[in-house]
Amino acid sequence: MNIASNMEAAALQFPDQMALRDEARIMSYQELNTEANRIASALRDLGLRPGDHVAVLAPNSCTWVAFYFGVLKSGAVPVTLPHSMTKAELDPILDDCRPNIVFTNAPERYALDDKDYIRHLIADQGDTGLADLVSSGSDRFDTIERASDDTGAILYTGGTTGVPKGVMLTHANLTASARTVSRYERSTHEDRALCFLPLNHVFGQIHIMHSTILTGGGLVLLSSFDMPSFLAAIDRFAVSKLYAVPTVFTRLLSLNDLPDRLRPVRYCFSAAASMAKELVNAWKERTGLDIYEAYGMTESASMVTFNHYDRHVVGSVGTPVQGVEVQIRDQAGNVLGTNQKGEICISGPNIMKGYLNRPQDTARAFWGKWFRSGDVGLMDEDSYLFIVDRIKELIISGGENVSPREVEEALYGRREIEECAVIGLPDQEYGERVVAYIVTRQQQLIDPAELKAYLKTRLSPFKVPKAFIPVSDLPKSSAGKLLKRTLKEQVLQGTIKEVMPQE
Repeated sequence: MNIASNMEAAALQFPDQMALRDEARIMSYQELNTEANRIASALRDLGLRPGDHVAVLAPNSCTWVAFYFGVLKSGAVPVTLPHSMTKAELDPILDDCRPNIVFTNAPERYALDDKDYIRHLIADQGDTGLADLVSSGSDRFDTIERASDDTGAILYTGGTTGVPKGVMLTHANLTASARTVSRYERSTHEDRALCFLPLNHVFGQIHIMHSTILTGGGLVLLSSFDMPSFLAAIDRFAVSKLYAVPTVFTRLLSLNDLPDRLRPVRYCFSAAASMAKELVNAWKERTGLDIYEAYGMTESASMVTFNHYDRHVVGSVGTPVQGVEVQIRDQAGNVLGTNQKGEICISGPNIMKGYLNRPQDTARAFWGKWFRSGDVGLMDEDSYLFIVDRIKELIISGGENVSPREVEEALYGRREIEECAVIGLPDQEYGERVVAYIVTRQQQLIDPAELKAYLKTRLSPFKVPKAFIPVSDLPKSSAGKLLKRTLKEQVLQGTIKEVMPQE
């Protein structure tokens, strides 16, 4: 088994069809397969062997995808990392995964000469560029077969709860997830998917890239989110599948001509965090399109549940996908019943092999075959899953448990609020006080007294924030996920950018 076989199959079925398109070039499936063959054969000539690690440290591009599949074809393991990392952030990760080869677009930024385990540094451009590697390789290469439980790729968690951990996903994990996503999204070779989310991340890499290639669809790549480029790509390339994060959908709702902008789009999907009900309903009213959601994480190789075509339940992340089981358990590991809140635990062919070099962390992450997500949720009588919060983000104020997500949902009912994050801050009287940080639409002012009165009609008094702080933006990961841990650190360090009230 090798997940690269999906790309080879697409090249056989749809050789001349567009596989990839970025700002610089277009690649057909035949061209993608040939370039991956050249890279694989050249890497083997450099001494790369099955199971070796290769770090991929570059922005989204056709080249990124071709190199990734070249590594897979060689039998090696791509370790995909954010290209925006600083050297200080990157060093401990490289020392953990110890790649034999590093592929990057900015070798000068990282000064990797001190890493004796790195035998070759391949730059996306320049004198040691990928072009030389490609030209030295062969058009033909027999993909190296791997066992189904061999590691196919290593993705590092975002580090929102500590030092990033390397998640080992097997070829079987990757294959199961690609099949699941393409099935539930009803993907075909006629689809064109737009991806600005980073390919180093589980969503861009597995949910979007692998599932699109499995079905022979076209992938339109942007290196980052830029509204004019995003809108132009939808129109120019007739994008049928739109992937974004809640903040992007919120920004799109401000466009007066939004329905016209989305004429080619048949499917919308939101990643990174659950959408507030108000935003989902507003999108449906404006565009006639549902925003589909799923539940997943790096350790589950993307999709665990899916909120369906047939019965889309706003506020839920759907029901478990085929072959995946979900249980809700209490802190002692006991299985809970319908509509009872507890930790979401998952079992299925998509669940990771474990954390690289961290056997103790791996052991703590499982109850037998059940992976402990660290998320609090409940399942209703129809097996629809609802995310309540992160276990580590629950606020204990005056002895009461406060779910930040519940407070945020209530705040999103206010039209002046574009984004918000609720966190707990140290308090001598309450232990933790509930505080809301708010980004408003078009720099509108917020009235704390009015917000407090509004929330008191929807929440118990102990859940109502003690303060409402206007800010210019909120910290997010490269995949658009709100980083509450970083927000809390910024607040405690006094570095958060508060918006001064106008006179």
